[in-house]
Amino acid sequence: MIPLLPSNDLDDVLPFYLALGFRLTYRQARPNPCLGVTRGDGFDLQFFGMPGFDPEQNYSSVIVAVEDTQALYDELAAGLRAEYGKLPISGLPRITRPRRKQGTSGGFSVVDPAGNWLRIASTAAEQDTGSRFERVLLNAARQGDSHGDVGAAIAVLEAGLRRHADATDQEKLPVLTYLAELLVRDGSADRARGVLTEIDALDVDRSSVTEELGELRSQLAG
Repeated sequence: MIPLLPSNDLDDVLPFYLALGFRLTYRQARPNPCLGVTRGDGFDLQFFGMPGFDPEQNYSSVIVAVEDTQALYDELAAGLRAEYGKLPISGLPRITRPRRKQGTSGGFSVVDPAGNWLRIASTAAEQDTGSRFERVLLNAARQGDSHGDVGAAIAVLEAGLRRHADATDQEKLPVLTYLAELLVRDGSADRARGVLTEIDALDVDRSSVTEELGELRSQLAG
């Protein structure tokens, strides 16, 4: 089964998927513009040109179930960094980080230049919730990463931080880190910088989020 996805400009879509490690299998300009790409192992996509199509209004999605979402993320992220100079985490195209979401066992999303969503899902069994912030993070990830409702996800995290004001710095670290990512995605640069300052003030080992924080600072630096 090969998904057929819309695109306003195939010349934008093709370089993006080549950066993700796909290879071109077919391209046609007339009578109807279309192209096909593959990464092998059944990961095949096709696109058709639709002049005047608005990527921001695109609701097309493809679910890709894999055993190791982190390994696939690392491969795709490396290709995007090479193509764009940094990881695209806001606007179109963009990629989200692997994280658990409410009702799922985890995964991440890739949104291409045409607004098509590749929803990478884990085939592993869903884990039990852990810390008191776990449900907050799961709900926020469902809103922000699965639904694309960044404002709702930000509200969930901020409400959780207020509700658990007595949380330890270690408990706050993943919440504040995700909040900073969402604020960058939302275009709220000043607020994102403020959250990064909060993170810098935490008395914790930040090695688990060093790469993520570095990419966020790179985004804010332009």
